[in-house]
Amino acid sequence: MRILSSFDCLKLWEAGVGLHQLDRGLLAAGVAEPDIPPESIADWPLGRRNLVLSQLHCASFGRQLEGWTTCRHCGEKLEIQMDGGLLAGGEIPRSPAMAESVVVYGRNFRVLTTRDLAKAATETDVRLASRRLLESCQLEPGESRAWNDEELEEIGQRLAQADPLAETQLALHCPACEQESVETLDIVTFLWREIEVRARQLLTDVHLLASAYSWTEAEIFSLSENRRRLYLELVQS
Repeated sequence: MRILSSFDCLKLWEAGVGLHQLDRGLLAAGVAEPDIPPESIADWPLGRRNLVLSQLHCASFGRQLEGWTTCRHCGEKLEIQMDGGLLAGGEIPRSPAMAESVVVYGRNFRVLTTRDLAKAATETDVRLASRRLLESCQLEPGESRAWNDEELEEIGQRLAQADPLAETQLALHCPACEQESVETLDIVTFLWREIEVRARQLLTDVHLLASAYSWTEAEIFSLSENRRRLYLELVQS
């Protein structure tokens, strides 16, 4: 797995500014798998995408995932910490166990992809978004059907079983109100936060070195990370 350098992070961050989170995930996966066309990555099962992104995070920033969310019951700020190498319930496997398709209520569905999520991302109504997802991943589509809530839930569960890394849910306990809740972990959010922190740090380093030595950005980028860190130590000593 490729390890992101500070310069890699800067390029990724700059390319992803203003993009949707789904597109940022595709950008990062493309860096991790440079020999695969980006349009092909958009058609990967979500579990495969999440696997690659979690491996990229572990290789470049370590296994620990850290973040914050709010309790949906009382609004208390809750800290999230987990081992990114345990997304599948154990050590990250070489490839996720995944079925190519599932049959539910007589209809054949393939597992979800980033492209499917993008098609449903513009829907503000959760039920309409779920229906659009099903229509997108239904194989050999028949006549449109008005799925009820129980059917949507059943199909969603079957698709999750077919692609177990597509969605990771975290059980949270709020110490303020003592309520339990479940949050879906978005590996793109954790990875992109690390990319942005590293990119901003590199720009800060450039500013300090340029101010101290009158070097251009290109000259500073040409330094190895070890030499750049040593010069920063000298500037800040």
